[in-house]
Parts: sequence; structure tokens; C-alpha cells
Amino acid sequence: MADSSDSVSVDMETISLGGKEHLVKTGCGFVSVVVFGDQDKPALITYPDLGLNHISCFQGLFFCPEAFSLLLHNFCIYHISPPGHELGAAVISPDDPVLSVDDLADQIADVLDYFGLGAVMCLGVTAGAYILALFAIKYTQRVLGLILVSPICKAPSWTEWLYNKVMSNLLYFYGMCGLVKELLVMRYFSQEVRGNTQVPESDIVQACRRLLDERQSPNVWRFLEAVNGRPDITEGLKKLHCRSLIFVGENSPFHSEALHMTSKLDRRYSALVEVQACGSMVTEEQPHAMLIPMEYFLMGYGLYRPSQLSVSPRSPLSPTCISPELFSPESMGLKLKPIKTRISVEV
Repeated sequence: MADSSDSVSVDMETISLGGKEHLVKTGCGFVSVVVFGDQDKPALITYPDLGLNHISCFQGLFFCPEAFSLLLHNFCIYHISPPGHELGAAVISPDDPVLSVDDLADQIADVLDYFGLGAVMCLGVTAGAYILALFAIKYTQRVLGLILVSPICKAPSWTEWLYNKVMSNLLYFYGMCGLVKELLVMRYFSQEVRGNTQVPESDIVQACRRLLDERQSPNVWRFLEAVNGRPDITEGLKKLHCRSLIFVGENSPFHSEALHMTSKLDRRYSALVEVQACGSMVTEEQPHAMLIPMEYFLMGYGLYRPSQLSVSPRSPLSPTCISPELFSPESMGLKLKPIKTRISVEV
């Protein structure tokens, strides 16, 4: 249980310094949790995709002033890193067992116990979205809602399994080599930002490559092995009654997975937002596309942003981009229906 001295006040300057890190002992080893904000507020738990941590997976979203305002006003943020993915992590001992996705989900329950948290909001990307969805299935009473970005819920297809196995072997024998980074970048981002012979690679992709260099390849290999051995949790999704908001980039390799997952969730409590010209990591590539859907989603919980409904002049979204159906009141407070956001890219 964390005492009040663990509470930290956060502003835009300190967020870049990484918040306050806690190493939490769980039943399956230590986990790094970086905490932002007032611990008296409701908790928002984040979990990143393979090879990433809160900086490389969520800084685009949290550096967006409107999202910072919306989320930090309403929540204390607990960024959970997969084992060994935190900044400055050492190589996990080869003698330690490779954890399963069930072990990783159970670790989240231990983290909640450590901080004395009850029910939490969850935000996860792809593999992280799977871990949080599995956590929600196993610990139904501890999840208020799910915000999932390009999520997966089925066991790997043969194509994904083979792709992951190639990456796994490369990581095992050659470490975080150029080819592994290329495969990961293709997993995360659309062609638009990856560039080509005529268009240079975008800054966010270059920054991601640099951050991948900091990962310990044996630790990434362990998370990949867990993800590649994951079971299908489709049936479990049907018993979830927490509200769910799913974002997926239309160019994500996991686009069809996200559509499948949405079809299995209770339509009264779930919504899908497809983001055009975007890959899997909407949090980095198109964070503004998440703002208005998240705001209306959170209004269903009685949460709000302190400012009037306004969007940064730089934002490609405005309220007129949102389907009028989104505003229909229903059992969730505001019913979210499948919508598409069209992002106009300025050259």
C-alpha cells in the first residue's frame, strides 16, 4: 500500500522527467510502475506494446496538451512496463522462468494491491491491450473500463506466429539488430510515416528506433514469447460488462483483429474508432484522433475536461468530424457507435 508521501504533483515539465518510478514486487518478479499525478484520483493503468515502455508508446498522447489536460485532470496515471522494458532495465536472469500472458495479467493485480487500488481504467496498445483485456476477464470487478488501441484477442494466426518466430530467433541470436527494428517499426507504424525512397522517415519513427536500441533484447524476447504463445480470449470477452473504447489504425496489421474483437464485445458498452492513414500505434502516430472519442467516453463516467470543448488549432479533428450518433444518450451515459475519423494530412 502506497502512503501519501508517494503522491507527486505533475506539470508538463516534470512529465518529461519520467514521473516517480516504483519497483513493485509481484508473485512473478519485479515490475516497474511510473506514477504521474494525484494518487487520490481514480487510477488509469497503461500497458505498452512489445518492445516499448510508457515513453516510446504513450508520450505522443501525453505530450498532446489536450490529452494531458483530459487525463491528468481526471486520473492518476500508473504506467506499467512489461518486465525488463523500463528505462535502464538490466537483463533478466536466464534462470528466471519465461512468463506467460496469464502471469503478466496476474502481475497487474499485484500492482493494484501494492498501491491499494480498487477498480481502474485501462489503456493498452496491441500486446498491452491483450494483457489488459485478459486482466479484465480474470479480474472483472477491478476494471472500470478499457481503452484499447489496435488490440489483439485471438491466438496468433500462422502468419503472425511465423513472423513472431523469425523475430524471436533474431532477437535470441543477434539481439536488437537492424532487421528486428525494421520488423517492429512495420508492426507499429503506417507506411506514411515510415517513409520510402522519396519521403524521409518521420521524426516519431526515428525516435522509436533510438528508444528500441535501449531495450535489452533478452527481455523483449521474453515478452514476445509470451505474446506468441497467447490463447484465444474471444469467449471471455462476452462476459465483460465494462465500457470499452477501441481505436485501430486502418493500416494496422491488426486491423481485422480489432474488428473481430469489437464484434464480440457487448455493443451496448463498446465503440470502435477507425483512424485513417494510421498504423497500430495511434497513441504516437495520430494522438489527436483519440481526443474527442475519449472525452465523450469518459463523460459516460461523469468525468470531464476542465476547459470548454475546444480543440487545438493544430488538431486535425474538430467536433464536426464526429458522427452525430455519438451524441445519442443511452445506457452508457453517451452511447458510442462505430465511427470513422478522417484525418486530413497537411503537407
